[in-house]
Amino acid sequence: MKVAYWPGCVSRGFTPELHGSMAAVAPLLGIELVPLDRASCCGAGVIAEHNPELADTLNARTFALAQQVEGASLMMNICSTCQGAQSECQERLDGDDDYRARVNATLARSDPGLSYEAGLTNKNLLWLLVEEIGLEELKRRVVRPLTNLRVGPFYGCYIVRPHDRLAIDDEHPRDRYLQWVIEALGGTVIDYAGTYKCCGFPIVTMNKKASLKQAGTHLADAMDAEADCLVVPCPLCHLNLDLQQPLAARVVDRPLSMPVLHLPQLLGLALGLEPKQLSLSKHVVKPTAVIDWAGAVVGAPA
Repeated sequence: MKVAYWPGCVSRGFTPELHGSMAAVAPLLGIELVPLDRASCCGAGVIAEHNPELADTLNARTFALAQQVEGASLMMNICSTCQGAQSECQERLDGDDDYRARVNATLARSDPGLSYEAGLTNKNLLWLLVEEIGLEELKRRVVRPLTNLRVGPFYGCYIVRPHDRLAIDDEHPRDRYLQWVIEALGGTVIDYAGTYKCCGFPIVTMNKKASLKQAGTHLADAMDAEADCLVVPCPLCHLNLDLQQPLAARVVDRPLSMPVLHLPQLLGLALGLEPKQLSLSKHVVKPTAVIDWAGAVVGAPA
C-alpha cells in the first residue's frame, strides 16, 4: 500500500523516536511511505483560531501535494492533532466550492501547479490499521505477541471528537480502534478514567499547573488500574504525558512511573523489532526500565 505520508512537525522535532519507529514499522506492514517533505505545519488548530483561511490554505497545499503522489491510495498521518486540525480544514474546503476556489487561487500565486481537489482521504495510522490493513491481517503479521502486557489506550482530544467531522459512527467506531489494535497485538486492554480525556497539552502555556494536573491525574489513574504502559496516537499527548511526567508527579503529589509508547512503537514490538530499534531509551520514563519485558512480552519471536 502506497501512501502520501504526512509525519507532522512534532515527530521530526520533539519526538524523533516516533518518526523513526514509523519508518521501521512501515515495511513490516506492507506500507510504502512517500514523505511530503515540502508540506508545512497543519497549524494544530491555533492558526485557525486567528486566521481560518490561512490555516486552510496551508493545509490545502499539503492536500494538493498528497494528491500529486502517483499511485498513493490516500494520505496518512501519525499525529491525531494533525488529523483533527486537517479534518476541520477539509470540512470547510470540501463544503464550499467558491471558498475552495479562492484558496486555490492563493495557492496558484505561491505554488504554480498546486490545486486541491475535494475528496482527499486523510487517515491517521490508527484508522489505516483497522480500515485498510484490517485486524485479521495485522494479527497475521504479529511475530512477538504482547502476552500479558497491560496497555492503557490514550486517545487524546483530536481523534475522537467531534464525531460527525471525524466520521465516527456505528459503521466506523473509530473511538474503539485503539483497544482493538492492542488486542490484535496480543496485549491486554486496561480501562481507566483518562482514556478519552485531554492530556493537558493545549493549555500548557496558559496554565501549566492545570495542564500538569491533567496529565498527572491520567497517569495516576492508569497506574491505579495496574497498566504497564499507555499507548498514544498523538506526539503532543506523548510530550505532556512522558516529557512532563516528573513535573506532573510533583503537582499531583505522588510518584509516577508510567511508560508512554507511541503507536508505531507498540506495533514494532509485536512485529518483532527490538526496543533499541524503536528508540525506547529516548523516553523520559524508560519503558525498558519499568516493564518486566521477560514476563510481560514474549521474549523471542514465536
